[in-house]
Amino acid sequence: MQDLIKLDLADLAIAIGLMAIAVGLSAWEKLGLELNLVFATGRTILQLLVLGYVLDFIFAVNNVWGVLAILVIMLTITAIVARNRISQKLPLVLPWVWGSIFVSTALTVLYSIFLIIQPERWYEPRYIIPLAGVVIGNAMNAAAIAGERLVNTINSSHLEIETHLSLGATPQQAITQYRKEAIRAGLMPTLNQMMLIGMVALPGITTGQLLGGVQPPDAVSYEILLLFMVAFANLLTTLLVTRGLCRQFFNSTAQLIR
Repeated sequence: MQDLIKLDLADLAIAIGLMAIAVGLSAWEKLGLELNLVFATGRTILQLLVLGYVLDFIFAVNNVWGVLAILVIMLTITAIVARNRISQKLPLVLPWVWGSIFVSTALTVLYSIFLIIQPERWYEPRYIIPLAGVVIGNAMNAAAIAGERLVNTINSSHLEIETHLSLGATPQQAITQYRKEAIRAGLMPTLNQMMLIGMVALPGITTGQLLGGVQPPDAVSYEILLLFMVAFANLLTTLLVTRGLCRQFFNSTAQLIR
């Protein structure tokens, strides 16, 4: 197995040339994306360099509290991003999204760590941080899509919901179809990826492992595990998030809150 070809600062500077060309193309076509591309490039460099040094420190220390601290920070940031996409007006959205992603991620990662990978220490940073990072990121997207879909649908269907309520339906019965559609929307990107993976494009995780020198069968095995983890976590997250959001639209007397 060949050692990984490392990239130095000069190599990264040359890589920035790709973004410089992208900025030039945007200016040539008058797309108005130049500042966005420059800003995105700067944030990418800064954030990933900081992440690299932080993870290097965490990996070297190999301390359970350091690992948990990184995971809590990642979870909190993703919950805030998901909340902002869903709604900033509804109360308790942030803690509910945070809790939903936490529960789904914890169950998924611990199941995989203890029953499948079984490292020497359960909090081994090289395993738990990448696995949790992938699950948290995907759970955030699923929660945001499902939550946004549910909130928008309910807000545009007040008359229909109130009609169901007036006919004797419970709040859950009145919006059950909207919730199901929101959950399906949140899971659809994951299902599409699972249906097409390996046929249309090489998965990102597999690509990274191959570049790191991992043998293709081993890289594919981890990709399979990650996809199953993501599918389970996304389903559980959307179930919890949509259930919590549904409660925000009704008062104690089962009346729709406008």
